[in-house]
Amino acid sequence: MRRIFIITSTLFFTVLSLSAQPKKAVSELDKKVDALIAKMTLEEKVGQMTEVTSDVVSTTTNGVHEIDPAKIKEAILKYHVGSILNVSGHAYDRKHWYEVVSAIQAEAAKDRLKIPVIYGIDAIHGVTYTLGSTLFPQEIGMAATFNKEIAYKAGEITAYETRASYIPWNYSPVLDLGKSALWPRIYETFGEDPYLIKTMGVSIINGYQGNDVGDKYHVAACMKHYLGYGDPADGKDRTPAWIPDRYMREYFLPPFAEAVKAGARTLMINSGEINGVPIHASHYMLTDVLRGELHFDGIAVSDWRDIEYLHDRHHVAATQKDAVMIAVNAGVDMSMVPYEYSFYNYLVQLVHEGKVPMWRINEAVHRILKVKYQVGLFERPVGNPDDYPKFGSDEFRQVSVKAAGESITLLKNNNNILPLKKNIKVLVTGPTANTMRSLDGGWSYNWQGDLSDEMAVGKNTILKAIQQKIGKENVSYQPGTTFDSLLNVNDAVKAAKDADAVVLCLGELSYTENVGNIDDLNLPAAQIQLATALAKTGKPVILVLAEGRPRVATDADSQSAATVMMYFSGNEGGDALASILFGDVNPSGKLPFTYPRYVNALVNYYRKNLENGNSDDKHGYNPLYEFGYGLSYTTFSYSNLHLSSKELKENGSLTVTLDVKNTGQLEGKESVLLYTSQLYASIAPDFKRLRAYDKVDLQPGETKTVTFKITPKDLAFVNAASKTVTEAGEFKIQIGDQVQSFNYISNLIPDRSGKL
Repeated sequence: MRRIFIITSTLFFTVLSLSAQPKKAVSELDKKVDALIAKMTLEEKVGQMTEVTSDVVSTTTNGVHEIDPAKIKEAILKYHVGSILNVSGHAYDRKHWYEVVSAIQAEAAKDRLKIPVIYGIDAIHGVTYTLGSTLFPQEIGMAATFNKEIAYKAGEITAYETRASYIPWNYSPVLDLGKSALWPRIYETFGEDPYLIKTMGVSIINGYQGNDVGDKYHVAACMKHYLGYGDPADGKDRTPAWIPDRYMREYFLPPFAEAVKAGARTLMINSGEINGVPIHASHYMLTDVLRGELHFDGIAVSDWRDIEYLHDRHHVAATQKDAVMIAVNAGVDMSMVPYEYSFYNYLVQLVHEGKVPMWRINEAVHRILKVKYQVGLFERPVGNPDDYPKFGSDEFRQVSVKAAGESITLLKNNNNILPLKKNIKVLVTGPTANTMRSLDGGWSYNWQGDLSDEMAVGKNTILKAIQQKIGKENVSYQPGTTFDSLLNVNDAVKAAKDADAVVLCLGELSYTENVGNIDDLNLPAAQIQLATALAKTGKPVILVLAEGRPRVATDADSQSAATVMMYFSGNEGGDALASILFGDVNPSGKLPFTYPRYVNALVNYYRKNLENGNSDDKHGYNPLYEFGYGLSYTTFSYSNLHLSSKELKENGSLTVTLDVKNTGQLEGKESVLLYTSQLYASIAPDFKRLRAYDKVDLQPGETKTVTFKITPKDLAFVNAASKTVTEAGEFKIQIGDQVQSFNYISNLIPDRSGKL
């Protein structure tokens, strides 16, 4: 096998080396970058492609972290390292970030060409690694708002506070398709729908990068994890996926394609493998599709140790040196090594041996240096501490409060039990009731978010928020269970008998990546036992789910008077929930994923329309709650769905209007979701697909007309030949209970041969 592998690699390299470097328009910035590259040695170029973690250049003694002079000298002056990432241990304050970045850039200024280091960080729901920053709901909660303006504003504030931490590069947003309910990173995504992901993703990218990514208030975005990361076959992180090319292009690729159009400067690569091919080794995905089809010209950075894993985990490289050759030739520009300098040493050797062409090195370094120029590093390697007076301000906090309030989703409200009155006695119980870990989730103060209780200073857990809302004297508390074991259920039951209502907080603690892998999507049995015991008291149980993925909670939901989904809603989530439970805020969130009823019935809403052929099948599509579902304390009616024409022609458009009326007694926000369905196509059509949405705010009795525009492009799908087409035929538009039909007129004759 070793001999065969080497021959294959040599043949691949021969083809690669004969390929001319792609020609492109040359800007003044490109010329400046090329002039700098012309001055660089091979070693300096390879150094720019090398990224190491903070631990490599620092020391921590008795809890005190600092940049180590000898280590940073080695990194910069010997290895010419181009990028550093991460924190050592946990979040720093702004003062220490200034010391860290200043020390790094001071050393970079001593190198021959004085090229600044680009520092990167995972600021995925606010600046997660800076104390006192504004933490927003995780992306899954932001998606539940169905509010692109909030996503933009959150991105803008995050960029401001990232720059206030002297960092110009943010490893966000996650544009993965949150398709698998088991997957431990689904909460980092914008949900299961490609359209929702791409529109919310573009909004937050625009917030991050602004009109000038090089100014002192914006950062370079990093779309991740390209491509297909969110649907591992077994639901576990970084495990193999099997995704046909047509399917990949239909569901997984569109958010990245849209982000490229929006100008996202960088991209991080999927750690997993698709159809047996690790993405870090896929020339097809990293070069043919990403560069050739999407025309992305920014940095493609590996994820953590993923070039090493081509040898250690995936076994497609016989040696670590081969792994470097394969990855760089496939299209990886920068290696998140991250603990040592093997990548640097191997790549220098590979170029000298002729196994990686110099044009490929120049291409990668050009992309890296161009981004460094674009974010203003050469002019401003370290920011001015006085430029960020709004860091951690109440103004920013209020945006997070609003985001959390609009994300929280009311799933059930029997007999309008909610909102609760403020003069009642309430028992708050459950494993997620009194911990910030179940509000913030992972990537909060440290990797796993397990320090949130000590570091989210001044923030309220659900319990504390309710105590502040209605008075501590009106609130009793018993934990009942830990996350997965019984604790004092009898005490909780006793306290419930003295209360007017029970707020039962179930769900998950913080986690991310492989630490969050589970074998069972059901909520732990102890939590369900607590729910059952409390329901038997006869007191109304308000079930609150604080969780990163839709854990199956069917038994608990069936016994509740009301059910509220709050996701991982960030530092202000407790206050936002209390405001909703007691009527100061009207909930308006809608589910960005399908909430399953059973663990063996995990089906996304855009399923195939097979029910008509199986009308007697009692085990068909039957989720606990559908994608896009969410209640309000008021009611809305839809009427007068109107299409500007009953025919849509090539290069034409349809204007769709709908009247939305608030028919209740309270002001409320309503997310209006437009779906289309194609009745017949050359590929079995999806049951329905989200094509547009808008959010409106209505006073009681008020009516607003919502307008959408639909073009042939919006109706397109990927056919059996992996081509994006819009085929002629009959379509339906559905908005709520309103349905209208139209025909698309085209000269395209569908190929129904089924040939690939």
